[in-house]
Amino acid sequence: MLKRADFGTDFVWGVTASAFQTEGAAECDGKGPSIWDEFSRKKGSIYKGHVADLSCDFYNQYQGDILLMKSMNIPNFRFSFSWPRIFSNGTNEINRKGVEFYDRVVDLCLESGIKPWVTLYHWDLPLALQQKKGWVNRDIIDHFSDYVTFCVSHFGDRVKQWMILNEPMVYTGAGYFLGIHAPGKKGIDNFIPAIHHSALSQATGIRIAQQLRSDLEVGTTFSCSAIHPYRKTDRDIKAAQRVDALVNRLFVEPLNGLGYPVDELPFLKKIEKYMLAGDEEALCAEPDFIGIQNYTREVVKHSYFTPYLNSSLVHAKKRVKELTEMQWEIFPQAMHEMLHHFSKYKFKKLYVTENGAAFPDFVDNGNVNDFKRTSYLQANLLEILKAKEEGVNVGGYFVWSFTDNFEWAEGFRPRFGLVYVNYETQKRIIKASGHWYSSFLSE
Repeated sequence: MLKRADFGTDFVWGVTASAFQTEGAAECDGKGPSIWDEFSRKKGSIYKGHVADLSCDFYNQYQGDILLMKSMNIPNFRFSFSWPRIFSNGTNEINRKGVEFYDRVVDLCLESGIKPWVTLYHWDLPLALQQKKGWVNRDIIDHFSDYVTFCVSHFGDRVKQWMILNEPMVYTGAGYFLGIHAPGKKGIDNFIPAIHHSALSQATGIRIAQQLRSDLEVGTTFSCSAIHPYRKTDRDIKAAQRVDALVNRLFVEPLNGLGYPVDELPFLKKIEKYMLAGDEEALCAEPDFIGIQNYTREVVKHSYFTPYLNSSLVHAKKRVKELTEMQWEIFPQAMHEMLHHFSKYKFKKLYVTENGAAFPDFVDNGNVNDFKRTSYLQANLLEILKAKEEGVNVGGYFVWSFTDNFEWAEGFRPRFGLVYVNYETQKRIIKASGHWYSSFLSE
């Protein structure tokens, strides 16, 4: 039987959420619009036209949610600040009511014995900055630096754990190349500068936070998937290596002083157009930790018809019977593989800052019996424990997510939460997985 004590007394346990996905209050108290506010209103962008104007109403429900978290024995809460709630137009004038909201959230967490872990950028770029081309425009580095400086200066007396970016590969790839996420831009000419400016902002943000205060633990987070070849042929193996370079190496290696993985991805040579003197050094930083966020694996085969990569995914529904609501394969071994992959880099510590699964959840006599989610979490924890016992310096685990929420282009259909949210009434119900996690943490 898996026990909390197996992981040691210093292992960190928590849950995760993000501002845009939970807060609602889209136009309240001086908050400016984000790229997701605009993107959600474009026809066909979001499942069934869902919008996050209300979502979980965390902006008004935060007291109940944090006290519920406390009742569930959860000691750490990773959440994000909304950049346009603090700087309505992305820069210059501070929105004091937005700052006061986060003051209340942070203070209540601390009063409740819950340590706040803050992510500074979880995809909700101020629309005013996107109107100046967003991450494609090098000026974003300065704007982001100002935002980091204010947040760490104001909240750093109480918030001691900071994450600079959330999954830069996802928001640049889906938002600036494929166009399926906000801001809906497409093409290599958007993707390449967005990569470089995000990577520079990642390292710059880490350095700023560390220079402002010496008593912080500063990191950043990366999405990752184990990438396996479909067949043991030379072409499929090389295809998998290219996808691995894109998915798992693109942002962590520049941060670690290794540069971009140009050998596997020759199209990255286009970044040279956007490189200025000193950029190679500026891409590097020494974070106190990195967060890895793993949910599944991907299987890849060679494809002549896929530009830039000559690789294509073999969708999980063609390979396995049991999938999550996101159509992802349940493959907990990927967690073990990714922990070993990221342990190769010269970082002080790893945390698993997101892991979870969406399944169809139903309320039955006031209960939500999501036993598949409990099994998923337990299986992943076993893989983390295995990696830890093998010497990987993994120091914590955060479940995605605390409550159900707005799941980006998938809208409200997938439910990841330990806590069920009735979006009509805003009633919360702790699911069976939440009761299990609470019991596990109380041991």
